[in-house]
Amino acid sequence: MALSIASLNSGSNGNCYYIGNESEAILVDAGISCRETEIRMKRLKLSVSKIKAIFITHEHSDHIKGIETLSRKYELPVYITEKTFSASKLRLKKQLVVSFEKYKPISVGNLVITAFPKFHDADNPHSFIVTCNKVKVGIFTDIGFACKDVIKYFRQCNAAFLESNYDEQMLMQGSYPAHLKSRIRDGKGHLSNVQALELFKNHRHGFMSHLLLSHLSQNNNSPELVHDLFSKHAGSTEIIIASRNKETPVYNITNVLQTTDEKKQMYKYKPVQLSLF
Repeated sequence: MALSIASLNSGSNGNCYYIGNESEAILVDAGISCRETEIRMKRLKLSVSKIKAIFITHEHSDHIKGIETLSRKYELPVYITEKTFSASKLRLKKQLVVSFEKYKPISVGNLVITAFPKFHDADNPHSFIVTCNKVKVGIFTDIGFACKDVIKYFRQCNAAFLESNYDEQMLMQGSYPAHLKSRIRDGKGHLSNVQALELFKNHRHGFMSHLLLSHLSQNNNSPELVHDLFSKHAGSTEIIIASRNKETPVYNITNVLQTTDEKKQMYKYKPVQLSLF
């Protein structure tokens, strides 16, 4: 069973990612309005009725501002840690708020969602891996650096949403005040293009068919720059830039190794034991 994925929006103006199979789906974050979520899903021929839950990475407004209306209108459970819920000030129906724990898998129909902690300037931030029939899709955004958990789960992915937030030179030469520049790059902010590329180059397996580069800065990055940078190292992985203004197409992710070269790439990295922090 394949997983269908799409970015409905990605950037500081709103983040929302769709992952689903033939019968059910989830959203990771809901940072655009309910109406805009509906419009974009309709354009993609995705049914809102298939969405069974929303999973929240952290409490920043660009990840949660559409949740209240979306959850209320469709009676959708919102999976969120207690600390994140408290910090978010969201007003949700009590019965629709579901707490989750790091590393503990959650089943939503045939989807299995596993949360893991990450470094970001939020109260209790997490990222997610979504699995269905051995197909794995990861959401790696709003990450200060590629910690051991990020590396561990990235290596497992058939597809990933990976933050490539800023170009280092554009950020440092740009108009942001010094404290904001420091916040972005201090290890609890965002991944730079170079940091994201190193993660991709060093830890991608040959079975990664799609990489959706996400959460690009409007002021300190360029979609063309990012696409060119990653395409040089993509091999058989399709590189997609997730837009901050519109949805991507829907991509169907399977667990099929298509070529001998991909099989060789799969076994390029020896298994390692990684401790969890």
